[in-house]
Amino acid sequence: MDTLNRYREVIEKLLTNIAQLSPPSASIEYKTLFDRAADSYAVIALGWDRARRVHHFLVHLELINSEVWVQEDNTDLAIAEELERAGVPKSDIVLGFHPPDVRPYTDYAAA
Repeated sequence: MDTLNRYREVIEKLLTNIAQLSPPSASIEYKTLFDRAADSYAVIALGWDRARRVHHFLVHLELINSEVWVQEDNTDLAIAEELERAGVPKSDIVLGFHPPDVRPYTDYAAA
């Protein structure tokens, strides 16, 4: 299996597991959004918190130039570390939520 397909499988499995976690309220649900054509993958929180609408990304990952870009991580799981545990090397993980000038100082790829 080539690297991109392996990364797609790792991402989909990881995000599916996250979506199965218990949301903070029974009126909120987690949903996966997988777009293999655009290589964009996400888990969203959707529902209501009393009278407040909930609709936001928990996690958003993209495959760009054969690297896994962590665009958003609103979890306590440290998604980059979960990707590492699943076999994605640090050199192929970009913390896209950091400004470009900060990325070289992380343990991950700069881009």
